[in-house]
Amino acid sequence: MSPLAALIQRDIRLSWRVGGGAAIGVLFFLSVVVLIPFALGPDLALLRKIGPAILWLGALLASLLTLDRLFLADAEDGSLDLILSSRNSLELVCLAKALAHWLASSIPLIAAAPIIGLLVNLEGGATAAVMLTLLAGTPALTLTGMIGAALAVTLRRGGLLLPLLVLPLSIPVLIFGVIAANAAIAGEGFAAPLSVLCALSLLGLVIGPVAAAASLRQGLD
Repeated sequence: MSPLAALIQRDIRLSWRVGGGAAIGVLFFLSVVVLIPFALGPDLALLRKIGPAILWLGALLASLLTLDRLFLADAEDGSLDLILSSRNSLELVCLAKALAHWLASSIPLIAAAPIIGLLVNLEGGATAAVMLTLLAGTPALTLTGMIGAALAVTLRRGGLLLPLLVLPLSIPVLIFGVIAANAAIAGEGFAAPLSVLCALSLLGLVIGPVAAAASLRQGLD
């Protein structure tokens, strides 16, 4: 097994052991989606209309829940120092850790979307559209969030700053995710906003590992 594959496997295992992993994310996702209908009232037509936005907002907040552990656990046990001094490219290491975080946190959220979509009165086709947009957009959330996580681990009490750093970067993903889901439900042009979501994920794939690696080098050297 290559070092990067071993790192991905290790991070996935740790994400399930530390803080509950994916189960906590799914439960938080469920909590957000359940609370919003209580605040809006029993208007099924309104819930169906804003259902994609509710699911996307819940997924965004749930993905932030475990983002602070992306580098913090390694910094606490000394693994991050070994990673920085190894011969492996730090950019590829950051990419591997982002992939492990996405597999461990975002995939369970996408898998839970059909069940949670019933709580906001979404039909099967609408839920499938939301799942497709989440599949296209959640990599961007992880990759841009990785930049904030790298900055946070280099600062004292940086975890308090993580939401402030990551949320502004996540707003375009949230906007186009909701637009794409609503367009698919309405039978309008779905390809354009979905393409923008894919482009944001690809942009995060290029920028995220480089920016996170540079932040770790500057902050921990």
